[in-house]
Amino acid sequence: MALTVEDLLARQEVADVILRYARGIDRLDFDLVRQCYHPDAYDDHGSFQGGVEPFIQMCEKFLPRWTATQHFMGNMLIEVDGDVARAETYAVAYHRREEADGTGKDDVFGIRYVDRFEKRDAWRIAHRVVATEWRRVEPVTNATSRGKVGVWGSRDGNDVVDWIMTATAPAT
Repeated sequence: MALTVEDLLARQEVADVILRYARGIDRLDFDLVRQCYHPDAYDDHGSFQGGVEPFIQMCEKFLPRWTATQHFMGNMLIEVDGDVARAETYAVAYHRREEADGTGKDDVFGIRYVDRFEKRDAWRIAHRVVATEWRRVEPVTNATSRGKVGVWGSRDGNDVVDWIMTATAPAT
């Protein structure tokens, strides 16, 4: 089956949504997360099943409890059929919590995002199921403090991704 240019563009647009979702979750940019879904979309994250707004409200409460999260998106299989696409994305989701005494935990999941995308005004998620393949929880006994060495990620709108295009780093 030969792919058309439209198929390739659709695949790229779907992949971009998946990657923007990861950025939005990890940077606590919930408006960006919201833009990844159609307003009437359904999300099944296992412990949460429901609509987009309740999902985002849950994320707003849950995610700030972690010092950092990082969603690494791996293999993506995107199959386009007109204005509908199925995407299966393998991912590793890292969650780190650090305590003031240098202890903490890493909660790491191997997951697959199994999505139905629809192109209405744009390609967005219409239905998402997160399938968990494995989970590992490990104590952290020597959590790295966020010192002055290097550029550290930020989850408050002052991340490097927010200012790199202006080439003006925020004042420290």
